[in-house]
Amino acid sequence: MRGTSSIRDFVAVSLGHKEVPVTHLRKMTLEELARRNYSEGTTRAYLRIIEDFARYFHRSPDQLGPEHIREYTAHLFRDRKLSDNTVNQMVGALRFFFLKTLKRPWSGDEMPYPKKRIHLPVIWSPEEVARLIDAAPIPFYRTILMTLYGTGVRRAELADLKATDIDATRMVLHVHEGKGGKDRDIVLSPRLLDELRAHYRRLARKPSVWLFPGGRWHTAAYPISDKVVWHACREAAKRAGVNKPLHPHTLRHCFATHLLESGADLRTIQLLLGHADLRETMIYIHLSRRHLGATVSPLDSLSIYASNPEPSKTK
Repeated sequence: MRGTSSIRDFVAVSLGHKEVPVTHLRKMTLEELARRNYSEGTTRAYLRIIEDFARYFHRSPDQLGPEHIREYTAHLFRDRKLSDNTVNQMVGALRFFFLKTLKRPWSGDEMPYPKKRIHLPVIWSPEEVARLIDAAPIPFYRTILMTLYGTGVRRAELADLKATDIDATRMVLHVHEGKGGKDRDIVLSPRLLDELRAHYRRLARKPSVWLFPGGRWHTAAYPISDKVVWHACREAAKRAGVNKPLHPHTLRHCFATHLLESGADLRTIQLLLGHADLRETMIYIHLSRRHLGATVSPLDSLSIYASNPEPSKTK
């Protein structure tokens, strides 16, 4: 019964927006996350994962250990069919809880991360992106799509943009406290600037703070949620008629890949995307048509094709 009660206490404070007592275990976790300046989204995700872990075993999380993490990880893959990236995030939250919050003297090897598979993202061509933008059902969504593609911002970064983040004099867009709490500047396209000005004029109530105000009629004093960004992409993709998957991050990948194809260097793209490590940015070499097209297959150099160097073109 003690374990069940502890789970209930840990979970209850996270449900809804009611002010309820914070248990000692949850308070410790929140303090450790705050000390490391983790974002609000990461904090919510970590608490939710710890709660799910405790529910699975019907015990308080501080009564569990590495063997339970390994069993839980297998359950996530086998029964819940979660992706390797998602499971890695969940294992990371549990490692944080045991090693940082509870100060358990375990090594990371006792709680291993699952092996990650490398998946190349789907890239839409510039022509397909143009069709997507033209297919936006309302002007508000069109502006969201143009901003995603024109700047490469993440969906949460777009939702948090303020009107003062537009620097028309220097032609840059400021991103404050992006992923990892880092600020960065992004080149501002003149076409995007014109679209953002038109967007501002269309708003029924001119925002004093947020570039994309929330609420049904976009007149609220708070910003849109990132779910609105998802919805804008989904609705436009349905109408565009392009048989490729699309989510907000797809346009970030397209931004980087198309920049690389037009001659931008990797270091510049890394800074625009806010990547901490250049290796994150190097994935776009695998996606660039310019880099792929510059490579000749060794098959074409074989002597058996010397008499007929030009391949036949089938219709």
